[in-house]
Amino acid sequence: MVANRLPVDKVVGDDGTVTWRRSPGGLVTALEPILRQHTGAWVGWSGIADSDDNPDIEGIDIHAVPLSTQEIAEYYEGFSNATLWPLYHDVIVKPEYHREWWNTYVEVNRRFAEATSKAAAPGALVWVQDYQLQLVPKMLRMLRPDLRIGFFLHIPFPPIELFLQNPWRTEIVEGLLGADLIGFHLPGGAQNFLYLARRLAGQATSKGTVGVRSRFGVVQVGFRTVRVGAFPISIDSGELDAKARSKAIRARAAEIRAELGNPKTILLGVDRLDYTKGIDVRLKALSELLAEKRLDPHDTVMVQLATPSRERVDSYIQMRAGIEQLVGNINGNFAQVGQPVVQYLHRPVPRDDLIAFFVAADVMLVTPLRDGMNLVAKEYVACRNDLGGALVLSEFTGAAAELKSAYQANPYDLDGVKDAIEAAVTQTEQEGRRRMRVLRRQVLTHDVDKWARSFLGTLAEQPSTTPSGGRGVELVPPTKDDES
Repeated sequence: MVANRLPVDKVVGDDGTVTWRRSPGGLVTALEPILRQHTGAWVGWSGIADSDDNPDIEGIDIHAVPLSTQEIAEYYEGFSNATLWPLYHDVIVKPEYHREWWNTYVEVNRRFAEATSKAAAPGALVWVQDYQLQLVPKMLRMLRPDLRIGFFLHIPFPPIELFLQNPWRTEIVEGLLGADLIGFHLPGGAQNFLYLARRLAGQATSKGTVGVRSRFGVVQVGFRTVRVGAFPISIDSGELDAKARSKAIRARAAEIRAELGNPKTILLGVDRLDYTKGIDVRLKALSELLAEKRLDPHDTVMVQLATPSRERVDSYIQMRAGIEQLVGNINGNFAQVGQPVVQYLHRPVPRDDLIAFFVAADVMLVTPLRDGMNLVAKEYVACRNDLGGALVLSEFTGAAAELKSAYQANPYDLDGVKDAIEAAVTQTEQEGRRRMRVLRRQVLTHDVDKWARSFLGTLAEQPSTTPSGGRGVELVPPTKDDES
């Protein structure tokens, strides 16, 4: 496994003692169980400047890639999160293009490739993760042609017109084409990539549409066949379902309701503090619903759990200030003494507490402006074995393609978001149980193990497609139109 971050964070205490704690975030949550089931290695950065410790973690061989303070600023905060992240999320914030950032991105990707080359056994399967490491597949292919290399993008792949803004667009496409299998959440991302492989890299690609975990696209790179597919990521839904049934979690959920004053309706948002997550959208919708008396501030409480994120990036600093002002305005206008309408926590929440919040909440608000998948929506559903609760879900999440029984809304249409929230709050018990039953069937059936087995199984097998012949795939050669 090759990812920007290790599955654990290094924590240095005031007295200099070092401890390691499980990293927050969807990627580690999704991937750590896979490595524990199949012994393997994890190549990544510890989260602290100039740290090359390799902590002992049961079942996982750790290979740390050290990053300097300057590399963190230019590769991670710079090119990864101020260039690629906004570009891949519909340019909600304007991407910044700096050659120094790009040069550092290339250098750090090279170091990840070299570390992986040393860690991987002959003929090993290597699974490279996400947008920070898009050059690694080609670099690793040059170092170790014996490896089977897969790449998965955990964020959306942008529309073609937006991707073409990137001055280093060709290098990124060619970097990804070093893999044997390239995975996206949705077929649309795979289709966009196939077009770009033809236009920018000049490679022949397959015709036809890409399916979900089937009907892979093909790019012919010399004598190699690169497959391109859609593999919607999921969660360890069985484990969450079991935890949510435990007496301790259910007791904590009851405590949470009591601590909030036993309101009739608890609305819940759980997000990393990021401008893509649409936290402001749900707060504005709540404010207007209260002002229009469609929700009663005396029996409605919204809990917003916001995990700190990228706190040194300017756009994040501004966004946090805006969200906290919205929270203050709502409480100033609608709260009673000792009874705020919005409870806002800007800090990480322990996993068991988070599960208890899922069990306690009547309506889960997931309103991103753009999201590759959104695992929080699936986690909420997995925790609702009582068939209670309701999910309000942005159409612009990858999860929307699977969770069709949620109350879906366009986050750019505030009236639509308000209507979805009101419908979720006022649904009948029968309607709620029907919707949640359908959602749970999808989430429990298509869990993270199925996602990983699907990807790794496809990566491990030799493709039966060739550029010609009876079993082959008809390829579309690059044309002058593509190159114009």
